[in-house]
Amino acid sequence: MKVFSERLKELRKSAGLTQRQVSEKLNIRQQSYARYENGTGEPNLETVAKIASMFDVSADFLLGLSEY
Repeated sequence: MKVFSERLKELRKSAGLTQRQVSEKLNIRQQSYARYENGTGEPNLETVAKIASMFDVSADFLLGLSEY
């Protein structure tokens, strides 16, 4: 899930948000979110959908299946 973690980090930084801010919006622990960004953890489908919605991108983009 290297593409996922890279895109997630890029989206967060582009939005000017901290990991803590994103984790609060997703209602998850900051440590869990940090694992998504460093590639040592994977979110469930519900969380992927929340992330896609929050950053206004598709789940396919997050997962590296499309370029936008």
